Amino acid sequence: MELNVVFKTARSVTIETITEQIYEFDTPGNIRVNGENYGDTKQVVFTLFDLKPDMNYTITLERDGEKALVSFHTEYEFVTLNVKKIGAIGDGIQDDTTFIQAAIMACPADGRVLIPKGNYRITSLFLKSHIKMELAKGAILIADTDRYRYPRFPGMIESYDETDDYNLGTWEGNPLPMFAGIITGIEIEDVVIYGRGTMDGQASFDNWWDNVREMKGAFRPRMVFLERCKNITLQGFTLKNSPTWVLHPYFSQDLKFLQLKIENPSDSPNTDGLDPESCKNVEILGVHFSLGDDCIAIKSGKIYMGKRYQTPSENIAIRQCLMENGHGAVTIGSEVGAGVKNIHVKRCLFRHTDRGLRIKTRRGRGEDSVLTEIYFDHIHMDHVMTPFVVNGFYFCDPDGKSDYVQCKDALPVDERTPVIGTFYFTNIKAENCHVAASFLYGLPEKKIKHIEFKNVELSFAKEAKEGTPAMLNGVGECKKKGFMIRNVETLVCDNVTITGAEGEAFELNNIDHYEIK
Repeated sequence: MELNVVFKTARSVTIETITEQIYEFDTPGNIRVNGENYGDTKQVVFTLFDLKPDMNYTITLERDGEKALVSFHTEYEFVTLNVKKIGAIGDGIQDDTTFIQAAIMACPADGRVLIPKGNYRITSLFLKSHIKMELAKGAILIADTDRYRYPRFPGMIESYDETDDYNLGTWEGNPLPMFAGIITGIEIEDVVIYGRGTMDGQASFDNWWDNVREMKGAFRPRMVFLERCKNITLQGFTLKNSPTWVLHPYFSQDLKFLQLKIENPSDSPNTDGLDPESCKNVEILGVHFSLGDDCIAIKSGKIYMGKRYQTPSENIAIRQCLMENGHGAVTIGSEVGAGVKNIHVKRCLFRHTDRGLRIKTRRGRGEDSVLTEIYFDHIHMDHVMTPFVVNGFYFCDPDGKSDYVQCKDALPVDERTPVIGTFYFTNIKAENCHVAASFLYGLPEKKIKHIEFKNVELSFAKEAKEGTPAMLNGVGECKKKGFMIRNVETLVCDNVTITGAEGEAFELNNIDHYEIK
């Protein structure tokens, strides 16, 4: 057992236990800070708060007779601005937006904005560069549900000389009007939001979730929206009841999301947990997702944004996370016009999601939409309906059920044809599956390039539920199906076992080359 400092501020540190365990241990371990008892934890990744700036610390973890320690020095901190001293009350009645915003704008570089215990009613807060904001234990940011009190961002603004444009608002991969996020960052860098507090979007079917397909003034706000930002870290706090996507980094890079807790009701619409869109160098570590849509959905815009900006999502590491409920644990798509590459998902736990991996693409996403170098390693799934889904016929958008998108015959390859590249699944255990072991359906004219399964163990629930493995025309409901794979260049299955399937373990069609060992 070893400890590794993942990230530190002047007052907090996130530590990862280097272990074979996934997400949490069976028994708690005791944490000591400079020899003093701090408390117990079962988490593989844990975060400590209430440290002092510019000090040496040694953290010791003792568990089941083993002992590990790590030493570090906390960061420098210049000053703290307490929002209550600037006029915020935190009684849940006064609108504290202006006072918290004033603290943010007045905070100098290397300063801290402190939001102490209290209930702070707000609309949109805008971040600036080179600050840290602590949402302390017992502090709750309560978002107003009156949509017309939020700033509205146009989707695309034409430059004065009509030679360029400025994209500000976005909705599901297109430049469209949107309300500003509850916390918004535009072209900022070097910012940390951390603490043990809570952001509550207060969304319900009486407000934001009512008639969700209709744009009312603008599209719904994200809890945290980061546009063209660099070096941003979110650490430790809870986000719940989001109007729509919870965390939406957009054309941003060098991001860390550490030991957050994201909670939305299982029936809440479009409440994805984290949607990196055209982002690179992203680390997602120790996050607990429980929500009503995809836990993590990696995107890069629809075809217009993909062609216009040529910015894929790439270099994303997802590790030691728990994904519960929702549609997909880790989803790629469907808005992937600029492609997605080099995604590593390792040592994660998926529970009661519809799918484990979920790839959503379709004809029309375009030749720049290359999805490749996707790695899943040491994943444990329990009661996941279908662990692996790659769908080249996802019926999204107004033309999603058209003959062009849904035709199962080979069509001409042109600039509209997307690419599904290489996928590797190793050391996977999926228990209590229901619908199918996998559903992989590439385009006949542009097959999935390479799929590899190694050391994969799948078993079905005794009382399996019937369901649809993927959203495309012509696929009915089923249960306890094996590997359903079509239109692949190379398929490799090495040490793959399936228990409890009804019918053939492998249903293969139009595979150029396959090895089943």
